[in-house]
This record gives sequence, C-alpha cells and structure tokens, in this order.
Amino acid sequence: MHGSAKIASIARNANAVPSVATSSQTITFRSYNQLRMTATPPSPAHGRAPRVGILFTNLGTPDAPTASAVRRYLAEFLSDRRVVEIPPLVWKIILHGIILRTRPAKSAKKYASVWTSDGSPLLVWTQRQAQYLRGALGEKIRALGLPSDLVKVEVGMRYGNPSIASALAKLKAENCDRILVLPMYPQYAASTTATACDEVFRALSKERYMPALRTITSWHDDPNYLKALAGRITDFWGKHGRPDKLLMSFHGVPKFSLLKGDPYHCLCHVTARLLARELGLNESQWVLTFQSRFGKAEWLQPYTEATLKALPAQGVRRLHVVCPGFPADCLETLEEIAMEGKETFLHAGGAQYDYIPALNDHESLIHALTELSLANLQGWLNPPPSAADLQAQVQRARALGAKD
Repeated sequence: MHGSAKIASIARNANAVPSVATSSQTITFRSYNQLRMTATPPSPAHGRAPRVGILFTNLGTPDAPTASAVRRYLAEFLSDRRVVEIPPLVWKIILHGIILRTRPAKSAKKYASVWTSDGSPLLVWTQRQAQYLRGALGEKIRALGLPSDLVKVEVGMRYGNPSIASALAKLKAENCDRILVLPMYPQYAASTTATACDEVFRALSKERYMPALRTITSWHDDPNYLKALAGRITDFWGKHGRPDKLLMSFHGVPKFSLLKGDPYHCLCHVTARLLARELGLNESQWVLTFQSRFGKAEWLQPYTEATLKALPAQGVRRLHVVCPGFPADCLETLEEIAMEGKETFLHAGGAQYDYIPALNDHESLIHALTELSLANLQGWLNPPPSAADLQAQVQRARALGAKD
C-alpha cells in the first residue's frame, strides 16, 4: 500500500530543485536557544552555505537472502553489546561456535520468503520513506521562504548497508553542520535507539569537525503517528470487517532490560493504550504482546506466539494483528507475524487471521514524520547567506591563505 500520488509528486519535485551553493571560512549557526557559535567547517566549504541534515536510521538488513550475507549481518548485529549483554568471552564462543554456524541458513530461507524484486522490504520502505520525507519537508521549508533543499535526508542503517557512517559522509559532503538523528523506532530501547546513537558518535569520533547533533529518542505518543496507525486500521476494517479482537504485537526484549531501567516496556504500553483509545476500543477488544523472543532467558510478556495459541480457546475466532512498533514492514512483520503467526493461530483453532500492514510509505506516516522533524529542527531553519556574503567570505578566506 503506497503513499498517494501527491506525495510521490512532491518527492520528484524536490529532487528536481537545483542545489544552492554556499558557506564560508567559518560557519556561524544558531542552536536551539539561539546562542551563536563559530566553528571550523567541513572542508571544502568556502563559498558554500551550511545545510541541515537528517539521518534517517533503522535497524538494517542483509545484502541478500543468502546464508553468507545473513552471516555477515548477524555477526555485526549480534556482536553489539547493546543487543546481547552476555559476558563478552562467553558470548563470543556461543556466537562464533554455534549461532553463526547454524542460524544463517535458516534465517536466509525466511528472508527469501519476503524478499522482493527491489530487494529487502525494510530497505525498500525505508528509502521510500526518506524520499517522501525529503519532498514533504522541501514543500514546508519553501513555504517559509527558505530554499527547499536546505534540509538533506540520508538513510543510514545501524547494521549492514547503507551504513550510518556512509550516510553521515553524504551529509558532510552536502555541508550539513547540524544533523538531526531520526531513528525509526517509535518506542525507545537501549538495543535500538541508543545503539543507533552510539554508532553516530562512533562514526563522528574520527572527524576533526563534528556537527551539532540532536536526537529524537522516542515518538511513541506522537499524536500524528497514532492517528496514522488508527487510520490504517480503520481503513483495513472498512474493507475486511472488524475482528473479535485486535492484537498489538511489539518486538520483545529480555525482561532484565526493564529491571535495569529501560523504559521500552512502558512506552509500548502507552502506545497501545493511546491507540486503543483512538480506535474507541474497550479493554476486552484488544491485547498487547511481545514477539521475536531469542534464547532461553525470560523476555517481556505476554509472548505473541503463546497468546496466538491461547486465543481460540478463549472464543476468539477472527483476529487482526498490527505491529505499532514497526513503521515499515520487514522480516519480523511479514514472515514472523503474517506467515508464522497465521499458521499458529489457525492451527490452534482460530477461523480467520489477518495481518494489518505497517504504514510503510503511506501519506499519513510521511505527514507525521514531517511534523516530527520540523518540531525538532526549531532554531536550525535559518536563511542561508546571500551570494554577496558568500563571495565576500571566499575573498576573506583567500586573503588568509585558503586555496579554495
């Protein structure tokens, strides 16, 4: 289900806008509280106006649905200490001695079952979301009397390609001296949002010049996102009828993360409660669960799989499932929920099971992301220097010995 033709047109028009060449020997920019700060710009920057960047980041995906590609991806993903908190030496033995020898082939078959002609679903949807966000922001910024290409949007995945480092390099090449990190995780977790921020700072640690940074840690209760989700669900019900119960499945994490202070569990419950309110559901009409359990440790409960097995015995014949923590469809929604979940529910005695697709590139999501971005770019959307000012800056720079 794609976004409207209007959104696509906006994106095409934004891409067609000529670039604006600008900046100076030194960059003067305003932070959120309007304090002025001077810093050495990325090189070369003389005569180029500074821009604002948005790092649009998500989890990542293998390069191909093959065992070798999945092995590379899992090796990076499962080596992250934010993701697996088992003592490093013990985990290294398990990871390289067992998991990376057995899991890649099995996972590759699952990836192959959802792979498209355009590639990985998660990467395809993420790139489209970024493209449409780029266009929608361009329209909004143009309406403010600013260059429509003042804000640059680049996709960087935490694991796999395109990497966060490569996205930051592209933003640097566009002379972005202020970068907003927009993780596509509505609910903050240390194993998702925090590790993405870790990687941003790790990539920038090699840079002499470090741009100003802002991060959006959580948008679990964003009104526009909740309305977009509710709209997706009600549209689906209008075409397929209403179920006996709506199951909201969120990605799971180990229970100890909650006990150590991670707010993810609480944020998921807030999202589910507010979404149920938006839909006008009472407590008996919906249930929250957690999916994708890995290993033998206890994870957040109730588990999605166990709930799917139990619901038919409780009189639930028709079930609809939505994943409010996934703005884009991926392996966890398309294979684990839409395929495996359906088989589990029907085998347990259920009569009808439907997965409600993620918002993907729907115009309501693009609107929510546009407004979320603008709210977090306050104080950064300033008019660029004039052509005369830029030329004067170049002349001053050359007088001081600059080559370009």
